[in-house]
Amino acid sequence: MEETKKKGSGTTDLTVGRPLTRILQFALPLVLGTLFQQLYSFVDTIIVGRCIGTDALGAVGTTYSLNFMIVGFVLATCNGFGIPVAESFGAKDRDDLHKYLFNGAVLCVVMSLVFAVVTTLIAAPLLQLIHTPAELLENAVRYIRIIFLGIPATVLYNYSSTVLRSLGDSKHPFYFLLVSSFLNIALDVLFIVPLGMGVEGAAIATVLSQLVSGILCTWWFFTKVEDIHFTRENCVLSGRHCKRLAYIGFPMGFEYSVSAIGAVIMQDAINQLGSVAVAAQTAGEKIRQMFTLPMESVGMAMATYVGQNHGAGRTDRVRQGIRDGCIIQAGYSAIAWVAVFLVKRWAVGLVLGDAEPAIFNGAVEYLTVISVLFVLLGFLMIFRYTLQGLGYSVQAVISGVGELIGRALGGWLAVHQLGYLGICISNPLAWGFALCYCVFMVTRVLKKESRTA
Repeated sequence: MEETKKKGSGTTDLTVGRPLTRILQFALPLVLGTLFQQLYSFVDTIIVGRCIGTDALGAVGTTYSLNFMIVGFVLATCNGFGIPVAESFGAKDRDDLHKYLFNGAVLCVVMSLVFAVVTTLIAAPLLQLIHTPAELLENAVRYIRIIFLGIPATVLYNYSSTVLRSLGDSKHPFYFLLVSSFLNIALDVLFIVPLGMGVEGAAIATVLSQLVSGILCTWWFFTKVEDIHFTRENCVLSGRHCKRLAYIGFPMGFEYSVSAIGAVIMQDAINQLGSVAVAAQTAGEKIRQMFTLPMESVGMAMATYVGQNHGAGRTDRVRQGIRDGCIIQAGYSAIAWVAVFLVKRWAVGLVLGDAEPAIFNGAVEYLTVISVLFVLLGFLMIFRYTLQGLGYSVQAVISGVGELIGRALGGWLAVHQLGYLGICISNPLAWGFALCYCVFMVTRVLKKESRTA
């Protein structure tokens, strides 16, 4: 039987073994990682809401769409840089593997520095542009500027963890994320409660914890991963490799940002409904993410699985992986809906404490509506990441346009027709539009791949 794991390194060959088992084994650490990551975000929300106040919670919440658009671009681009790495690993091409790793790191350094400087300078005008309530603006600006200044730390973790996952190692990024999650919680308590640093404390805690996890991933890669030997020959800038990385990575980032523009439009609509709507949606969205981020983790596992198998020319395994991935997502969506139904009032109370009834009821309504349609997001993650894993990230940008249209439509309905209910259905509308496109494209691409083979 072929050995699929390199002893000591944690890397795994996903081109062999039963797809369902492989995807589950690879996705489990990713799911646990996102749960712990969201746990410290959830704890951060609780600490901010209870120790600083609902205005501070609303201020942090109103930055979400910008964070989603700008930091999301960076994160998605880093994930895209991992696709050629996974393909060359699956194809057993060591020369290409090293060149993709080096050139990806160079692109990450340049990207992180440019984004950190530019976004920090324009943070305040952007928040004013989306009609951030005046009583929330000052705290929102102070919070998001620190997050933007910390983009290099965010890139360090996401590129290093993406590289490890592309080599089939999803466990060690999880272990290091677990360390940073507990560190973030501890720093939140330290900076906000005894030191009284307010929203800045929450932002600094997030950046420092990401820096620590990034350093740990980088250390593991250079000291433990086998068969990685950088030399003068493979540590050179390569136009061909940079072009391939840019072709896949930047469209993935652009897709994320196009989708996030819809979130910005939706946030503008929420802001126009008032600070009560902002606080209610912020609390509901934080709780929603606790339940749906594992779906994205399964999608990330699909990208690596598909990338390796595509590199190895195993289109048959890609098709079976899609079917098995959809089974996983459908089952999880049903479990998550039941869990939300059972805990939503308790969870909202945990986040908001003694908030006014209008905010509490708004958060509960948000969770009630959105949880019914979780399965749309689950399937979207399978088909979108499959499309990206096949190397068609430029075409995947259009799915981001679908999300933009869905969120914009929800925002318009909220302001002009449905009120707060429009906010509750904005994300499901976005998922549905994007899913239709991704299913069409994946079906078309796989037919083309089969004819070529």
